[in-house]
Amino acid sequence: MRYEYTDGCNQDFIGLCHSLDEYLNNIVDGEENRSQYIPYNALEDIHDVILAYDDVNPVGCAAFKYYANKTAEVKRVFIKENYRGKRISKEIMNLIEQRAKEKGFTKLILETGELLVEAMHLYQSLGFVVIPNYAPYENMMDSVCMEKKLLK
Repeated sequence: MRYEYTDGCNQDFIGLCHSLDEYLNNIVDGEENRSQYIPYNALEDIHDVILAYDDVNPVGCAAFKYYANKTAEVKRVFIKENYRGKRISKEIMNLIEQRAKEKGFTKLILETGELLVEAMHLYQSLGFVVIPNYAPYENMMDSVCMEKKLLK
C-alpha cells in the first residue's frame, strides 16, 4: 500500500468521494434522505487529503479542513469495500492526525452517522470520543459528532 498527500482537487480523491456518496446513498435509501448533509461535503475547502493506493489504483481516502482556532474537521473518510479490514483506514487516520499536528492543530473533530457503526468503531479505537453535535450538525438527529485532542 502506498500513501500520498494531495488536496481536494485531486481526481482520484474526487472519484473516491463519488464512491463514498454512492455508498452513503445506499445505506439511507437514496440521496434525498441525506440531502441536508451534501452542502457540508464540498471539496473546494479541503486542502489536506491522504490517498491510499494499491499499486496505481486509489482504494481509500481521508481529509481534513480548518474548522476553528486550532481545530480541524476530518472529512470524506472512505475505503473501497474489497479493501476494508486491512488496517488501511487506521493508517490513513494516523497520517491525517500526524499532518494536522504538523500544521499546528490541537484537536480533530468529525461527524458521522448513527448507521455507520463500523466507522464509529474505527474512530473510537483511535481515541475519538462522542461530543455534542457541533455546527452545522447540531439539529441533525442522525449525526454523531466526535473529537480527539492531539497530543504533542
